[in-house]
Amino acid sequence: MNDESVEDVVLVKLLMFDFDGVIADSESLACAIAAAYATELGVPMTPRDGLESFMGRRVADVSAFIREKGGRVPLDFATQLQDRTLLAFSKELRAVPGVDLFLKSNSGIARCIASSSSHARLAASLDRLGLAEWFRGRVFSADDVVRGKPFPDLFLYAAKKMGFQPADVLVIEDSVSGVKAAVAAGMDVVGLVAGTHLFEGHSERLREAGAAYIAESYSSLSAFLEATKVAAKRD
Repeated sequence: MNDESVEDVVLVKLLMFDFDGVIADSESLACAIAAAYATELGVPMTPRDGLESFMGRRVADVSAFIREKGGRVPLDFATQLQDRTLLAFSKELRAVPGVDLFLKSNSGIARCIASSSSHARLAASLDRLGLAEWFRGRVFSADDVVRGKPFPDLFLYAAKKMGFQPADVLVIEDSVSGVKAAVAAGMDVVGLVAGTHLFEGHSERLREAGAAYIAESYSSLSAFLEATKVAAKRD
């Protein structure tokens, strides 16, 4: 956790998790697959290029990027990309370190997922990680709204479905587009940089996008939540 004050952060009533890079340590794998597929379609990309271009983005954004760069986008692009991704996930997907303990330690706080990934990919990934029960009936996808991140639509939709106001929510994000979406939704947001996919300077980019706090691990995030409780009691 960084050393900024928590005096202005309200007591958290709903934890809203992004998924890729926040719960599943999946961004490097998913973005590398997307980059390899883009290369096949005529847009040469390295895995690093994939991370920089696709992290936190919807499949529609990936296909639009490839098309804009002059690549060939087949009609079954979304299905092809999802099939390739799920195959790799079934063999290699791991959770972000500490997320299971964090969920157990903070089980008294309402929680949900609001992710740019499809419902099918989220369901398969949660089953693979053994975390599905924590979010049963509480998973929201960019498939549910017209506009994905960095627009606030998904976060606002998820909060409404969960029965909370934006001011009650703490969003946990690892992408610039996700942080911008949370800020636009009027929600507090922590930038979590615990995944293995992040590169130098990412924490600063999250701050510039509007993250009030940067947590380097789930232990740091737990400490931040405890600090907000203390501040709220003092007020």
